[in-house]
Amino acid sequence: AYLKDNGYDLTVVGLPKTIDNDVYPIAQTLGAVTAAEQSARFFRNIANENTTSGRQLIIHEVMGRNCGWLTGRAAFDYRRSIQDWSWLPEGLLKQARWDIDAVWVPELEIDLEAEDTRQKAAMDENDSVNIFLSEGAGVDTIVEQKLAAGEEVKKDAFGHYRIDELDTGKWFGAKLKDMLNAEKVLVQKSGYFARSAAPNEEDLKLIKASAEQAAKSALEGVSGVAGLDEDNGGDMGTIPFPKIAGHKPFDVDLKWYTDMLADMGQPVGKKVTTDH
Repeated sequence: AYLKDNGYDLTVVGLPKTIDNDVYPIAQTLGAVTAAEQSARFFRNIANENTTSGRQLIIHEVMGRNCGWLTGRAAFDYRRSIQDWSWLPEGLLKQARWDIDAVWVPELEIDLEAEDTRQKAAMDENDSVNIFLSEGAGVDTIVEQKLAAGEEVKKDAFGHYRIDELDTGKWFGAKLKDMLNAEKVLVQKSGYFARSAAPNEEDLKLIKASAEQAAKSALEGVSGVAGLDEDNGGDMGTIPFPKIAGHKPFDVDLKWYTDMLADMGQPVGKKVTTDH
């Protein structure tokens, strides 16, 4: 826009690549479905650790500062993937031990008192608890407690609290260890594993369609971002730059997500707004 205002005609076409899937008004960003699939794959191996001790808490920390889409979709993909496994309950190999007991995302409040009761029951019954946690979930609570304790909470160049230093997985692990009387706590982060994976078939189709749209727009001198436009029925198009914005929250009212929570016995809870 600056160059155009000063007599230079430059065409710029962008491609929305972020595994967080949090760009307005784009329905699906490049890499998101692959990252969800790979996060589920990651946890399928991690979950086997529940056989190494009694009363084990496993927290799967998933990337997503302000958007819980990746956490929610990874949980959905994981639960779907274990439905057809052959189980041997008498050998401690029962689906409930590999299933997910909670999915915590930034868009919903985490009621630790209510979860204390729910997760204790799960721990007592299954000898294990599995939680999918967005790295940005519960950040407000963690920051408030640190500030109240007189600790300094550093921010990055954009004014956001440094997620890596807050270490939400470690914080929740310490809290829940005592609450659930867990004998072992395992916090595993799938971020680098998931985001470095080669694109799956669904992503490849989207990448090719986006690249074709971008090339067409470039040749026609149309600037913008090539993507699936939610303001145009989800069709592929070149979206003007002024319409593009980040920090799009995960729609926690999506049926596949609410159905999953209901099946897990997790209340949807109160919605929150985040500004991390």
